[in-house]
Amino acid sequence: MENPIQNQNPTPNPKSAFLQSNTAKMIMVGVLTLFLLIPLNLVQNLIRERSERKNETTLNVNQTWGSQIHFYGPILQIPYKTYTETVIVDAITKEKTTQKKAIIQQAFFFPDDLHNTTTIEKVDDINRGLYNPIVFKANMKFNGSFQNINFNKLNINTEDVLWDKASIIIKTTNLKSIKSDLKIGVNETYYSLESKTNEDDYFGTLETDAFTYNPGQKMDFNFNMNYNGSNSVQFIPIGKTTTTNINANWNSPNFIGSFAANNSTKKITNQGFHADWKILHINRPFSQQYTNKIPKLTNYSYGVKLIETVDEYQQNERASKYGFLVIGLTFLIFFLIQTISKKSIHIFQYTMIGLALIMFYTLLISITEHSSFTIAYAVAASAVIIMLLLYSISVLKEKKFPLLIGASLTVLYSFIFVIIQLENYALLVGSIGLFLILGAVMYFSRKIDWGNN
Repeated sequence: MENPIQNQNPTPNPKSAFLQSNTAKMIMVGVLTLFLLIPLNLVQNLIRERSERKNETTLNVNQTWGSQIHFYGPILQIPYKTYTETVIVDAITKEKTTQKKAIIQQAFFFPDDLHNTTTIEKVDDINRGLYNPIVFKANMKFNGSFQNINFNKLNINTEDVLWDKASIIIKTTNLKSIKSDLKIGVNETYYSLESKTNEDDYFGTLETDAFTYNPGQKMDFNFNMNYNGSNSVQFIPIGKTTTTNINANWNSPNFIGSFAANNSTKKITNQGFHADWKILHINRPFSQQYTNKIPKLTNYSYGVKLIETVDEYQQNERASKYGFLVIGLTFLIFFLIQTISKKSIHIFQYTMIGLALIMFYTLLISITEHSSFTIAYAVAASAVIIMLLLYSISVLKEKKFPLLIGASLTVLYSFIFVIIQLENYALLVGSIGLFLILGAVMYFSRKIDWGNN
């Protein structure tokens, strides 16, 4: 005969009891958190893909509008003669005769004084779809002088110099985007500059027609160059004394090259920047004159690059890198509330919460492309917080804990936004914030009896 007392108190299923324990729920939530890294990684790939598309669009615009500007000149070019002797022996008489042949070579002289004032104007109406590449117009004014031209330093006899075949050359990139009439004034006489074919794959060459240079004469020059350009403007200090002044209506310059701008006169404001350089011949390791060929001087450049300090895709990528932290902390908040309030939250509901957190990043990138990152972040964060607030009210059947969840998410998203905006102090602020979060979790979980769960 069966015992009725035994029928009324069946032995609990150990497997069922374990699945209802906090330990099992923690394991499932942890596995779900790791699983959500898959869609988070897909979102990060989407951000990188959109960023690459922007870079491709920018490159296409730069190729049509104008590329970076790299400039040096003017250079005085004067040809001279060198001679080779060939001994010819008569096959019959065995007499030797010497033939002398003249070879024309070039001597190059850099200016004694070189002054440059450049104005850079950012162009804002060049758009390609969603993107607005950094392109500009550059107006460059040059003046200076050549003097003390000395062939003796080059071991060349002055009687071998072709003084009536002198010319001025200029080396520059971005020839196709020059927008000015190319003329250079030499002692108040103007000469046209024309493109010259050369073997340099990087710099193009502009050269004047031949003119007569009078030995010992001081030769003053002046000319203007107007470009459509992008990315950067750089110069090479070929003057014995080189001064450069750059003004621009762009507030994020990156001063680049081998020579620093003068700190006492450098100014950067919200409206633009101003920078000055003064470089002496003793500051750079190359000479003022050469024969036959000018050496490669690109390593001695200086100038400015127009940059975006952190563009929208970089900000989105940085935000997505905190995705695992946001998901983990949000799940932790729900888990602690579930444990404290004795409310049951199903693993499916955790999944819906995680997917809502992932949707934040797709909203962020899509809205950012049509507005600013700040507005996009505020809209996406508000949408996700409101969604999770309403969902948690439905799940927990009360308003006290959902309001706590909403406040916690607001603090968390605000904390992430502050870290993204910071540059030099991001690691410090992030470390302090995580320390405080850990302390808060330890405080609110201190009275939970884990041994009975």
